[in-house]
Formats: sequence, structure tokens, C-alpha cells
Amino acid sequence: MLESILKQVQDGSMSIEDALKQMAPFENLGFAKVDHHRKKRQGFPEIIYGENKSVDHIIGIAQSLQEQNNEVLVTRITEEKADAIRSIRPDFIYDGTSRLLYWKRDEPLRIERQGYIAVIAAGTSDISVAEEAAVTAEVLGSKVHRIYDVGVAGIHRLLHHAEEIQQATVSVVVAGMEGALASVVGGLVSHPVIAVPTSVGYGASFNGLSALLTMLNSCASGISVVNIDNGFGGGYNAALIHQLIHKGER
Repeated sequence: MLESILKQVQDGSMSIEDALKQMAPFENLGFAKVDHHRKKRQGFPEIIYGENKSVDHIIGIAQSLQEQNNEVLVTRITEEKADAIRSIRPDFIYDGTSRLLYWKRDEPLRIERQGYIAVIAAGTSDISVAEEAAVTAEVLGSKVHRIYDVGVAGIHRLLHHAEEIQQATVSVVVAGMEGALASVVGGLVSHPVIAVPTSVGYGASFNGLSALLTMLNSCASGISVVNIDNGFGGGYNAALIHQLIHKGER
């Protein structure tokens, strides 16, 4: 990156001022310090947590990321707030199911990543969290196969997709109630499983706590657990794992 910037300054295609902005570790917007080196350190650019942020603040942070040619992903954002942003920035896409707002560069990834992430949801009530995981992984450059409504109450539905799940690079398993689906999937595959408990369930599920504890106590190896309803965390971690197979190619 540094060599490319210096060459552009040398041939006159980039000003010194723009070069300094490109090389800065972060941009101070006053209300936020946008981390422009995060993609270099971690593989993906900074993600904007949309809840409790104003429309102006989200637009300011998003514009800063876009100027560095980064994809933009805003999580946990209401339709009303997304509509306000899109009235100013119509190039942004809003997905109401996952509550994600995003912008992707026009040019394709230089390396076509092989394989896919399986996002598996126990029931239809878990789809909003599953979509948060799936869309996050897609925006970050991974291919996703969605396998929904395959909970343990009808285990034959899951087994129907067993081969497709086993061929994935990593699986994200989203389940509420007792959260048993993650253990079942973990016993079928030879790749990492990221379990996402949801707050779906009746009173004794304690808004997802029962699913969380089941997943944490799973006897199946290879399962990692994120927080309740944290589809973003599941999708992000899956994308990190998925990109490792191409590390050094870009």
C-alpha cells in the first residue's frame, strides 16, 4: 500500500495532502476517530454499529471509509434511519430482515474465494439473526449458503442438507429455545462451527440464556459461541476463518 501511494505521488497522480490522508492511521472527525488501518491489521475495514448513532454521524463515518475505498457495513439500524440515510446516499443498500445497511465497491474481488459459509437456522423465528450473519459474511466477500428451518424437532430436515453442510468451510448455527442444533451440527462436520444463540423461546429460555448455556456446554468439539442475537459476530468470525484459506493471495 505504501509503495503504491509513493509511486502515485511521484508520478503526480496523487497530491502530498491526499497521500498523508491515505497513510494516516485514523481520521479524526471530532465525533469519531475512523480506524483506516483496521483492514490492514485485521483483514476487514471498520464496521459501523448503527444503534444510537445519528444519521449525520453514520454518513460522516461511512464517507470516511468510502474515501479509503473500503466497503461500508452498518449494523443494527432501523428502517426509518436507513431511509433517511438512503435519501441522501441512494447508493447504499438496506436489508430490513437483518437490519444491515451497506455499500460495496463496484470492482470485484481480485481473488475469487473458493468454498462457502453455511448459515444454518433452526427455525423461521431465527432468520433475522441468521440473515445478519449471512449478509455480513457476503459484504465481507464470502459466498454463503443459507439452510433455514432445520431445527432438531424435525432432524430429518437437517440431515437432508448434511452433505451441503459438510462441504462448507465454516458453519454458523443460529438457534433459540434450547439451542441444541449447534451440538448436532458440530457432530457432523470437520470444520469450525460458530454457534449463535437467539432470544427466541418461552419464559424459561430467559431471552436466549438457555440456548447460550447449552451451546457453551456442548460436548461436540470445534464449537465457538458468540453472544445472544449476535448474528454480526457469527458472520464476521466465519468470514475471517473463510478468508484464511486465501491468505497471501491478495
